[in-house]
Amino acid sequence: MFSGIIEDAATVVSLRKEAENLHLTMKCSFVNELKIDQSVAHNGVCLTVVSLDDDTYTVTAIKETLDRSNLGVLKVGDKVNLERSMLMNGRLDGHIVQGHVDQTAKCLKVEETDGSWSFVFQYEFDREMAKKGYLTVDKGSVTVNGVSLTVCNPTNDTFEVAIIPYTYEHTNFHQIKEGTLVNIEFDIIGKYISRITQL
Repeated sequence: MFSGIIEDAATVVSLRKEAENLHLTMKCSFVNELKIDQSVAHNGVCLTVVSLDDDTYTVTAIKETLDRSNLGVLKVGDKVNLERSMLMNGRLDGHIVQGHVDQTAKCLKVEETDGSWSFVFQYEFDREMAKKGYLTVDKGSVTVNGVSLTVCNPTNDTFEVAIIPYTYEHTNFHQIKEGTLVNIEFDIIGKYISRITQL
């Protein structure tokens, strides 16, 4: 379980394919605090630490994860948003994030707006999935590359988010431009409500 509050933007050190799996080796500021078997969200995708080196660690993404996320298009040197699992004795600063990415979305527009940034994203809309809570609502929560954000101006297949300077500089949002694929996780509470209303 995560909160969508990013701890670090890690650097991809190496990528290694093995059958349909992808091993991602990362460098971040808290490598020395990690343990094998620990869960860490990478651009919002919950992955398990499988090995540790002096200043790097490695996680493995399977085909299902690669099919649903942007991890398969990463390159060496790219920045990846990281968050360790949530401590249950603290404040929930973002919203409840599972680390189970639902799909990718494409950035349609980036606009600087007097000190902050506006991003518009488009995702593949499916009416049946929307009935199950896979959609965005105005002032609702959405996770983009692991970042907990508030939705503005949603349509059936697009939504807008506003990014403050701190988030822009300390996450990989500064690398997102028109055409960039991002990972999105719809709000789990909305999914539960949608399911309950259909019973």
